[in-house]
Amino acid sequence: MSTVALRATFARGLLLARDNASVLAMFATALFLSALLLFSVQPIFAKMVLPKLGGSPAVWAVSMVFFQAMLLAGYGYAHLLNRHCPQRQVPLLHLTLMGVASLALPFGLPGFANDPPAGDAYFWLMGVLTVGVGLPFFAVSANAPLLQSWFARSGHPQANDPYFLYGASNFGSLIALLAYPIAIEPVLGLSQQAGIWTAGFLTLGMVIAICGLLVLPATNAVATQAVTVEDTAAASVTWTHCLTWVWLAAIPSGLLVSFTSYMTTDIASAPFLWVIPLALFLATFIMVFRDRPMVPHHLLVRAQPVLVAMTMLGLSTSTSHSWLLVICAGFAAFFVTTLVCHRELYDQRPASRDLTAFYMWMSLGGVLGGVFAALIAPQIFNAIYEFPLLLLAGLASRAGLAKAWEDLSERRLSLQLAGGAVAFVLALAAAISVGVIGAALAAKLSSMVAAACAVYVLLFIEKPLRQTAIALVLAVSLLSLPSNMNFGFAERSFFGVHRVSLSADKSMRMLFHGTTLHGAMQLKDEAGRTVEAPLPATYYHPASPMARGVDVARRANGKTDGGLVVGSVGVGAGSMACYARANEDWRFYEIDPVVVKLARDPKLFTFFSRCRPDAAFVLGDARLALAKEPGTLFDYLLIDAFSSDSIPVHLLTKEALELYLSRLAPNGLLAFHVSNRHMDLDEVASTLVRSIPGINGVVVRDVVEKLSFASTNSNVVLIAKSPAVLADVSGWKGATAIGPVKAGAKADKPWTDDYSNVLGAILRKNGY
Repeated sequence: MSTVALRATFARGLLLARDNASVLAMFATALFLSALLLFSVQPIFAKMVLPKLGGSPAVWAVSMVFFQAMLLAGYGYAHLLNRHCPQRQVPLLHLTLMGVASLALPFGLPGFANDPPAGDAYFWLMGVLTVGVGLPFFAVSANAPLLQSWFARSGHPQANDPYFLYGASNFGSLIALLAYPIAIEPVLGLSQQAGIWTAGFLTLGMVIAICGLLVLPATNAVATQAVTVEDTAAASVTWTHCLTWVWLAAIPSGLLVSFTSYMTTDIASAPFLWVIPLALFLATFIMVFRDRPMVPHHLLVRAQPVLVAMTMLGLSTSTSHSWLLVICAGFAAFFVTTLVCHRELYDQRPASRDLTAFYMWMSLGGVLGGVFAALIAPQIFNAIYEFPLLLLAGLASRAGLAKAWEDLSERRLSLQLAGGAVAFVLALAAAISVGVIGAALAAKLSSMVAAACAVYVLLFIEKPLRQTAIALVLAVSLLSLPSNMNFGFAERSFFGVHRVSLSADKSMRMLFHGTTLHGAMQLKDEAGRTVEAPLPATYYHPASPMARGVDVARRANGKTDGGLVVGSVGVGAGSMACYARANEDWRFYEIDPVVVKLARDPKLFTFFSRCRPDAAFVLGDARLALAKEPGTLFDYLLIDAFSSDSIPVHLLTKEALELYLSRLAPNGLLAFHVSNRHMDLDEVASTLVRSIPGINGVVVRDVVEKLSFASTNSNVVLIAKSPAVLADVSGWKGATAIGPVKAGAKADKPWTDDYSNVLGAILRKNGY
């Protein structure tokens, strides 16, 4: 058969295959699979890099910015191909890119990722992401606009308005994110996940090749001409359109990063918690990128200011239940604000001729919003103020405001209302700062201002401009008056917000990470007398398992008169320093330089200045630092990095435990402080002990019958190579030896560098 005949036969086959249902099914499959891969790689690779940076919530924030930047690059590449390359060659060029990207699979951490810098690691993390997963992600990110532009030339009845496919593609993203914590993370290791992703990438390449063949210009010249005529009649895209798209995309993107940072700072820096806001973000595209949105837009516009006001009210007040209001109202405000902005985007979409340009500008907005929330805000704010500020920007983006602004009397009244109220709030803040108004009264007045603003937002339900003005007043009060986000002395680092404040009765000075207490120094005793010597409080009181463990190590190693070698991972406020003796070698490991700075400041805490002024500090990830010290054998090694709810999982794996044991003296004692509000880490540590033959462990639950008012019960797992070391510990109240799994009970799988199940630990803590 001649070459011409073969081509004719092939063309007839394509024409037969190109019935409307088949074309739509093939493009939907390609978009679904592309989105599935695009959003499954994010939690996988972020989990790979988390151990290198101590489980910091900033890992997810920076990763989000990177993925948004790569998405912008992919959309820009798609726009260039669509505008400047012959359409017959575009599928071949894109498949060539995917073939080159496949050479970088399966993805993993590059070699230089083993040694992150101490302190801020923003640019280091960007480099790791670029080298590790940049090219495959870039190749997949271009698929959404490319496939939609191809579909617009397919001759399909719905080809004139292909934007509905963008909402449909996000269904694949949503499936990927929801499946990860439930069906992927608890079952598969990271290497298996990367392997499956590689197989999916290769499958996607084949599906895209079929889509490219289905839209060859030679087979649909008539359809292409029809689209071109319609597009020619459409309005041209102006800079106003482009900037509007950027603004409307930037707000939801910034909200996604800022709200996730707020959540993970106080709960846990784990991929499954990052997934929830991102899943809601993607769901908004499914709900509103369609002719008839799933929720009427006018209802969202009315609900948005109320939810924003409730969120700011929760952030402004300091009651014991305000955090619950913030979580519930914050979730709803984030979701509704994102729906409103994305619907405005859909309503202002251009003709399909400018489809790739629309997605490129929209992606630029996503990058700018993410950069602001993840990189700029931590440098200019000492708390996560970007979250309420972006909610306020979302309020200002409603279409109804433009019409209200044109009403001169309404505009004047709103500006006067906002100006007068802001002036009052700033005057009140000045009076509080100079001490004219006491702390107790200041807290009450701040709550009253926030509550009054929230009420006015409800009263002005029919006046969107006044609602926005009052929300602005509420935001100003949040930033300037005492609140949950504005109390004590605060510093912000790559690893979160650290805050030092006094207790209500001024008897203790406390160090917080987010809202988690990391240490405290007792200033007054129960009778109200000043405490002269620094006295460790909370988990570190003199009768605590960690404090008693020091004496156990001294006796076990015959060093009651000196010479004890101690390593303490996690500095906190420095409480453990006061259990050191002058002739002992104590070394403190800390990943966050800001924590060391606060703990060593004698104006804040005096544990180090009074008890251990010559303390040795090792900055950086403790596991990496310990691996570099093969000659050091510790008599007592304390791993105290889990009291925060943002746990560094890599410090609680089988490989980590083996490293600790290799740095432990023959009669040394290893202590895991596993107190945690949300996760059952006792069982995680116990399972690790069972996984390594020849070692012994005891779980100690602090049950001192009469704790002082400055003390807190703690859970500690003590581990030793020699059973004799734990002989006395086994007799303590609240001590339970770690034995084999009971007959008939299911043995847990130990956490490793390749596998962890944070969700399981949370469920177990809550009785599931």
